[in-house]
Amino acid sequence: MATLNYYAVLEVSLQATQDEIKKSYRKLALQYHPDRNQGNSGAEQKIREVNAAYEILGDPDARKAYDRLRLGHVGPSVSRQEEEVDESPSPGVVLQRMEGTLCEEARKQLFKVMIKDTGRIKEELSRIRERVIEVQGYDTFLEKIVTQCGEEGLKDLVTDELFQLRERLVDIAVEMVCSEVPGTFQGSEATDQLRRTLHKAYHEGWVKGYAQACELLYERR
Repeated sequence: MATLNYYAVLEVSLQATQDEIKKSYRKLALQYHPDRNQGNSGAEQKIREVNAAYEILGDPDARKAYDRLRLGHVGPSVSRQEEEVDESPSPGVVLQRMEGTLCEEARKQLFKVMIKDTGRIKEELSRIRERVIEVQGYDTFLEKIVTQCGEEGLKDLVTDELFQLRERLVDIAVEMVCSEVPGTFQGSEATDQLRRTLHKAYHEGWVKGYAQACELLYERR
């Protein structure tokens, strides 16, 4: 089954400019506007899809993140020969691939945020160094401590915009996973568990981005 395609919803190509996306959105929003389609449940559903698609594709940064998410998800995870034998991927493979894609997206986001502020990185390294020396008596880039400091630092490093983008991308990811393995995540409890799993992967990506930025400037003393 095809994964969620906001480009198809807005009836534009993958190469569409932002102006083309806006123009198509306005046309579809007018076409399916509730005032023009009273009592038409199909139009109500369509306008919701159109609005959701434009919320992502109409924002250049969110669009780039969506493109990476979608391309990472639909990329080949098995060989062509294996694919021809069994075209239905297992739920475990689909979920694992999506977790990896979200984790990588979040890693890039946090790394980009931190690398713009080397002063903040140095502050974090000072905190890491102090805690490492306290634990083992000498300075190293100790992964366990770096992860702990990263978990603590996220509350100040992750902006409201990043939190909002995470929610939008996780919602998209849930739809993508459910569309590729229909019937696997049925019911609100299963869907909520899937969302929690993907949130965890995203969070781990943020921590990895923090660690990568700190490691870039780390010098042992």
